[in-house]
Amino acid sequence: MSNTNSSESVRITGFKVQDIRFPTSEAQHGSDAMNSSPDYSCAYVTLETNQPGLRGTGLAFTIGRGNEICCAALHAIAHHVTNRTLASITDDFAAFSRSITADDQIRWLGPEKGVVHLAAAAIINAVWDLHAKDCGMPLWRLLASMSPDEIVNCIDFSYITDALTPEEALHMLQTMEPGKKEREQILVENGFPAYTTSVGWLGYTDEQVVQLCEDAISAGWNHMKMKVGRSLEDDMRRAALIRESIGSDRLLMMDANQIWGIDEAIEQMSHLAAFNPFWIEEPTSPDDILGYGRIADAVRPIRVAAGEHCHNRIIFKQLMQLGAIDICQIDACRVAGVNENLAILLLARKFDIPVCPHAGGVGLCEQVQHLSMFDFIAVGGSMENRMIEYVEHLHEHFIDPVRIERGRYIAPSMPGFSIEMKAETLLAYEFPGGPVWHRRVS
Repeated sequence: MSNTNSSESVRITGFKVQDIRFPTSEAQHGSDAMNSSPDYSCAYVTLETNQPGLRGTGLAFTIGRGNEICCAALHAIAHHVTNRTLASITDDFAAFSRSITADDQIRWLGPEKGVVHLAAAAIINAVWDLHAKDCGMPLWRLLASMSPDEIVNCIDFSYITDALTPEEALHMLQTMEPGKKEREQILVENGFPAYTTSVGWLGYTDEQVVQLCEDAISAGWNHMKMKVGRSLEDDMRRAALIRESIGSDRLLMMDANQIWGIDEAIEQMSHLAAFNPFWIEEPTSPDDILGYGRIADAVRPIRVAAGEHCHNRIIFKQLMQLGAIDICQIDACRVAGVNENLAILLLARKFDIPVCPHAGGVGLCEQVQHLSMFDFIAVGGSMENRMIEYVEHLHEHFIDPVRIERGRYIAPSMPGFSIEMKAETLLAYEFPGGPVWHRRVS
């Protein structure tokens, strides 16, 4: 891996944590059956270095209240990264990741789940952002340039070797080495398939939904997702509107956001099957692995998708071993950042499950595109039945926002993980003292 500055000379000298919140609930953006009025937010961390202008950024996505708890967790774990050279981390990335997730006193609050895991993701992703900037490459290209051994050395295999050993992972990556350059060229020329959720929030009126569907089709979208779970009558009416608007040849996905019990999910989908959904996402609690297995068996050929709220690689492993999911939905910030997502991508390859990441929120689209693009080049090697979620909100606040053309993500070219926010955004939306929130409070 080439880098513009010697990573031995790059030292992380400090960090800054900010509570950033956007009042998205006012327009019902992000509204679903479980989360009726989210204010998209993030605990935003900046790693400062001894190199002028070189910094790494990461974030933990939340939906408003409680964001301050993620900020507190970041303060509790950031000592693991301060006063270290970048090389001391990247030379043994798996050990660095474990130093955060296995911190014995912090681990008690998880383990490897919840707020402390969200904070771990923010710190780990900030280091990757810094590393990619130091190397002068977008993260997807940095990952694709790494050797199979280097990728395997980034992964903590604890608790998953019954499903995937380091030797198996290495072999899978080695078999994908031929053709990497060709797949990279395909990606750069054609982009990566996407689907939009912006047409189907539960808080939107029927008129809004129809108009948004028409706008999406005009913009080149062929894959769309709607929220379900408020009531069967409402879901059936809205599904009929959307299916009529988009036609029978475009994919329609459904997302219940964990609102149903097992028997209820099976019953609801027996009715919603009339609209030919490609998948049902999060039909029940993300912790109910056996329940997912029952639902998957009952609703096929409709696929079951999950992952945005899966705590860690161990939960993903069990869902895949049981055959309980047909679509793996990684999230850039829910598990412990890039490192743990590498393990999940390899598990998905082992079990031949397509990866269609969860995105939206604050900066999730910006980040997860890099992981899917790396997956295509070096792990899965295919775009068939693969697509990245897209939600149109809040991209204007990022220095390197996602680019979408005709329903496809365009590969980023700017060095880094595309996480860094604009200075004016950080000033305006910091909670509670930023001008946006000060006006609302006063």
